[in-house]
This record gives sequence, C-alpha cells and structure tokens, in this order.
Amino acid sequence: MLAVYDWLVLGLVCRWVWRCPRSTMLAHYNAQVGARHLDLGPGTGWFLDKCRFPTATPSITLLDLSDAVLATAAKRIERYRPVVRIGDVFEPLDLGAAQFDSVGMNLLLHCLPGSIREKAAVFDNVTPHLRAGARIFGSTILGIDDRHNAVSAALQGRLNRRNSFGNSADRIEDIAGELEARFAEVRIARSGVVCLFSARHPRGAAPAH
Repeated sequence: MLAVYDWLVLGLVCRWVWRCPRSTMLAHYNAQVGARHLDLGPGTGWFLDKCRFPTATPSITLLDLSDAVLATAAKRIERYRPVVRIGDVFEPLDLGAAQFDSVGMNLLLHCLPGSIREKAAVFDNVTPHLRAGARIFGSTILGIDDRHNAVSAALQGRLNRRNSFGNSADRIEDIAGELEARFAEVRIARSGVVCLFSARHPRGAAPAH
C-alpha cells in the first residue's frame, strides 16, 4: 500500500472521493508546522517532504507502530535526519523530556478505533511534550457528515467493515468539543468530508518534565 499511497490515496481518493485535495492539507501543514516537530502516523512522509518548515534545519521526530511506515518516511526526509520512534498513540509516548513546537496527526484519527472521546487520548498523550504556545494539527475523514455522497459513503462503509477505518461515528462537532476541552485557539475547517483542525497549547502552560 505504501508504494501506491501517494498517487492513489493522496492524489486521487483525497481529491475526488473525500474532496479535499492534498494541496489543501499541505497548506494546512505549512500554516502550523514548527521548527521542532513530532509527526504521528507519518505515512510515506509526503507532507513532511513537501512542507515549508520555518527553518532549514528542523528537528523532526516520527512516531508510528509500523516499522515499514517509519522506514519509508524516514528515508524520504533523510536530509533532515529524523528521529524514529515506535509507539502507540493510545499510550503515553516514550519520548523522554522531548518538547515540540508542533505535533502533526494528518489522516490519523479516522484510522483509530473507538469514539472521538476515546481517540482524544491522543491529545492527552502529546500534551506533556508540547512547549508553551505549541500547535497540534491534523486532518481526519468524518464518518457522519451531510456532505457525504454515494461514492464517499460507500467507500467509507467498506473501509470501516475492513477495519481500515474506525470513523463511522466521527462528527466534526465532537472533534471540536474534545479539542476545546484541552486547548486554546481551536480552529476547525472542513473541506469536502475532511475535517482540518488545529489548536494551540496555552502560552502560560508550564513545560512538562
């Protein structure tokens, strides 16, 4: 799947089925990404390869459960010398005292099992690693949305039955609510049936140790 992901999923499915072109998600990345960045579920590394970091020498950490994903993404952005960590986003992250300016979780939440309330454990697990004023951001395909058409609804249903997706009950209102309960300056947008979100860690928050 990784071999065809960029052109099939990001190039075709995102644009024509979910109706959120990868250029829209890349612009979202560019607006949020920081110099010290943690990426959860980096996929093939396409966004990290194409995005504009605020420095020529960003510090990047990649975290995923899959060795193949990590190897693929790390190879693609080897010019940045990324740090690679195997980890489960539902568990406290084994990142020591590392602190980040941004945390990306692009196209991640809809792949996780459970309700949005359960998936919000991801937000809690990254919080100890956020510098004051840091941003978390990402995108996710909505399960319940009046913008679904016959094609997107059919594909989403099939992916949920195959357990590739776990988003059948995911609503934009629930994502907003979980973020607003934890972060400041929450921003939610929608492109097709994709939710684009970002939130800022309170500037006055004490750094975790």
